[in-house]
Amino acid sequence: LLQVGHEPLPPTVGRNVLGRKVLYLPGFFTYARHIVEVDGKRGLFRGLTPRLVSSTLSTITRGSVKKAFPLEDMEHVSNKDDVKTSLRKVVKETSHEMMMQCVSRVVSHPLHVISMRCMVQFVGREVKYSGVFSAIGRIFKEEGILGFFVGLVPHILGDVIFLWCCNLLAHFINTYAVDDNFSQASVIRSYTKFVMGIAVSMLTYPFLLVGDLMAVNNCGLRAGLPPYAPAFTSWIHCWRYLSAQGQLFRGSSLLFRRAPMPAACFPID
Repeated sequence: LLQVGHEPLPPTVGRNVLGRKVLYLPGFFTYARHIVEVDGKRGLFRGLTPRLVSSTLSTITRGSVKKAFPLEDMEHVSNKDDVKTSLRKVVKETSHEMMMQCVSRVVSHPLHVISMRCMVQFVGREVKYSGVFSAIGRIFKEEGILGFFVGLVPHILGDVIFLWCCNLLAHFINTYAVDDNFSQASVIRSYTKFVMGIAVSMLTYPFLLVGDLMAVNNCGLRAGLPPYAPAFTSWIHCWRYLSAQGQLFRGSSLLFRRAPMPAACFPID
């Protein structure tokens, strides 16, 4: 709901770390309380079933691809004198991981589209997508096969960029920044990839946002139509629109959400 720009509650005046007055949008807990007031506690779980099915399909697919195309075991290499060998290992592992992620994304994306549309029905109080099977039939009837894969390209691009940046950055930090003579070197290396994942996920968030917006754009739901968004002709059009509005990271924060200065007032239902 935050991603599509649905702001049913007005911003409040607060102060930043410098003591200046700024407008803050409602955080997660305030927003969730509003959903409960309107929809009951059940409203917090819109789209849960297709999301669970999507996650299950993704996990099963990754496991199947891993079994069908096993990665040859390679010795752990951390010696700086053998950087080429260790880099080759990282490239090989990342390529294998990328293949698994892309296949699992393609298989699970149709359910992700349905999940997104079920969730954003809260905006217009629609009931167009009420179940997984009925949603599948409706999308196939109205949009054809391609309707199940809207927003797939930016999602895959985000996944690929995330994997390569995260793994390569972790590799170079572990190789050049962490000294093997340091007693806690192995512990630090075990956390490097996790920390890099958090940092890189913020940089690739716009791909997730654009993919999710394309999944609901111009599908007949209020959240995918003006004033929430124009009818985008492609994900690049969506990206450029969000970039021009300074909204490429919309929805990335759940707690301290500053209201954009040009858009201090939002549509209120």
